[in-house]
Amino acid sequence: MIPTVAVTRYVTPLREGGSLPGIVEAEDLGTYVCKFRGAGQGLRVLVAEVIVSGLARRIGLRTPSLVALQLDADIARYEADEEVQDLINASLGLNLGIDFLPGAFGFDGDLPTGDGVAARVLWLDAFTANVDRTWRNPNLLFWHGDLWVIDHGASLYFHHAWSGGVTDPARFAALPWDPADHVLREKAVGLAEVDREVSALLDEDVFAAVLDEVPDAWLEPVPGAETPDALRAAYVRFLVARLGTRQWLPGGVA
Repeated sequence: MIPTVAVTRYVTPLREGGSLPGIVEAEDLGTYVCKFRGAGQGLRVLVAEVIVSGLARRIGLRTPSLVALQLDADIARYEADEEVQDLINASLGLNLGIDFLPGAFGFDGDLPTGDGVAARVLWLDAFTANVDRTWRNPNLLFWHGDLWVIDHGASLYFHHAWSGGVTDPARFAALPWDPADHVLREKAVGLAEVDREVSALLDEDVFAAVLDEVPDAWLEPVPGAETPDALRAAYVRFLVARLGTRQWLPGGVA
């Protein structure tokens, strides 16, 4: 599982998007962007963040490190903003902490992305069905001259259909992905070669290791997968099925 640290101070909200993440400080002296379990998107967004972040690292992309942030009621007592106070009180327990990159700035299209980096980002987004890396919201940062991918919660949206039980992995495996609005579409050269390289790095064991990083507390039971381990196995089946097809990859089979 990702490391667990306790929040010691809420610093400031990040009023971008609808989930109201916030900057917090923790007992390990780290500063994190906290994504709250009590936000409207629910726990599955946090699960997607951990899974896709783990995949990104394994295929050679830079993404901030993650922790599970233990949030106690004492933190809310010193927050004057009632909206933030309500969100904290609705999020007691484990939340997601994303390492804060001080001085990072957003991707503007003119900065180099490095050999193969753009294609790897596009491959990752196609594989995980990420719908949120457009010019309206690139979710890319430059930090110390390198490109970093962030905010993966809009990926793996198949799990939002699990309220009645785990669905069929084959449907996700065959689901196409449209690159038309992707922020790096024009820069993603050599996608076929990247597909061959990346596919060799991923398999069922890798997917299982990635799922092991997700805290049990975020894996809500669904019919047919009532335990955290059963739900992890379901995610692995979906990822294995997706990797076995190429309908989702722009250009098809490499």
